Amino acid sequence: MEILGKILGSAARVKVMRLFLLNKGKVFKNKDIVKRSRVTSTVLRNELKILASVHLIKKLNNGWSFDPSFRYATELEGLLINADTLSNQTILNLFKNSGKVKLLVLSGVFIKNKDSRVDFLIVGDRMKRGKIEEGIHKLEAEIGRELVYAIFDTKEFIYRLNMYDKLVRDILDYPHLVVLQAKELSTQVLRKA
Repeated sequence: MEILGKILGSAARVKVMRLFLLNKGKVFKNKDIVKRSRVTSTVLRNELKILASVHLIKKLNNGWSFDPSFRYATELEGLLINADTLSNQTILNLFKNSGKVKLLVLSGVFIKNKDSRVDFLIVGDRMKRGKIEEGIHKLEAEIGRELVYAIFDTKEFIYRLNMYDKLVRDILDYPHLVVLQAKELSTQVLRKA
C-alpha cells in the first residue's frame, strides 16, 4: 500500500478508490466511506473532490457512487485491486494480540478467487473476538471490501474437520493460502485435506 499511496497521492485515496472499484453498484454516504476506509472526515472530503473531478465517482442524492463512464476503470482495477499490497507478515501482525492463533488461512479476495465462500479463516485458543474483528476491519479498509470470515477455537475446528463439515471442507478443498499453521494442527489438517 505504501508504494501505491506514494504514486497515487495518498494511502487514503487508494483506500477510497478500492472501495468504489470493488463495490461499483453501491451508493455510500460519507459516514460509511469513513467507517469502511478508515480515513478521517476531513481527508475524505478532499479525496472525494479529487475523485469526482476526474469522474471516478459521482454525487447522487443519497451519497456517492462509482461513475461507470470512467474510462480508466479496467486499468485502475488492474493496478489497485490485483496488486498484492499486503504481505503475510503484515496480516499476521494484525492478529498477534488476538489470542493463541494456530491456523490462519486466506482464500477468496486474497487469492483472486471470486467463487470462495470465505475470505479468511482463523483458528486458535483464548481468541479475543474484539481484537480479531478490529484486525478484520483494518484488512477491509486496505482491501476495499467487506470480508467473509470464520473464527473457530481449536477443538471446534478439529471436530468440524473430522466431521467433514461443509464450511471447513469448502475452505480446505479449494484454492487457499496457509499463512500460519501450528505444528499440532499440521498433521490434522494434512491428514484430512
